[in-house]
Amino acid sequence: MSKTVTAEEALIYTMVMASAVDSQMHDDELGHIGTLVKSLPVFDGFDVDAILVVSQDCSKLLASDLGLDGVLDLIRRSLPETLHDTAYALAVEVAAVDLRLTREELRLLARLRDTLSLDKLTCAAIERSAIARYRRIPG
Repeated sequence: MSKTVTAEEALIYTMVMASAVDSQMHDDELGHIGTLVKSLPVFDGFDVDAILVVSQDCSKLLASDLGLDGVLDLIRRSLPETLHDTAYALAVEVAAVDLRLTREELRLLARLRDTLSLDKLTCAAIERSAIARYRRIPG
């Protein structure tokens, strides 16, 4: 398969997969995807009105014969290596929004890490950073 998408689209695909992996795309996760696209420098110049269309395209590809493996490969081929850790960080961001990680989300993150050839130490640092950002004051 020779299809590619833009780097911004590949990053959005990564977030959509993190949101949809448990068979549900929660409103808080979708809202967070929009917030990230609107606020992060990596998305400068991206048409935020295209988020829904890109998300729907990703969902269609996931449901097609391409499936998860094909979409992961598409993301890998569409991103420069310098954005591999960014893709992982965005997936963690979306998965962490509800303050819990399901087995499905953990498996997806492991597959994304392997597909993008990220080392475990880098991934652990990204994950730890998300835990610190989303922690709440006890009580």
